[in-house]
Amino acid sequence: MKFGIINTTMITLAVFLSPNLSAAATDKAVARQTTASEATSSTASSKSAKVVAAPKVKLIDINSAKKKELKTLPGIGDSQAEKIIAGRPYGSKAHLITRNVVDRASYDAINKLVVAKPTRQLLDKVAALNKKKE
Repeated sequence: MKFGIINTTMITLAVFLSPNLSAAATDKAVARQTTASEATSSTASSKSAKVVAAPKVKLIDINSAKKKELKTLPGIGDSQAEKIIAGRPYGSKAHLITRNVVDRASYDAINKLVVAKPTRQLLDKVAALNKKKE
């Protein structure tokens, strides 16, 4: 009986500790790999004169942007900029697709460059809809 309890306890400990041990081994391997890549990148950066930071992209709000700003987006011309302005307010930038304001290719090109910030007009519209439901 005593042997069975000890055996069961040892097996249980082995089961509980094995994931932790493998995670520790993985963490050590990742740490070694990171250290090696940092050493390589520091050597490469010391060889180059200057490292240029990626430029920050200013997001354009489709609810408040002027036609000129909208035309700076890739694939957006005069007619599409006018459609965007006429379809305001937008609850999200996905409404450009669901309301058929721009085609899928244009949307994919500008998706990461635009944002739809809520406007007072949109918030009032939502509040009116909520009142009707009650």
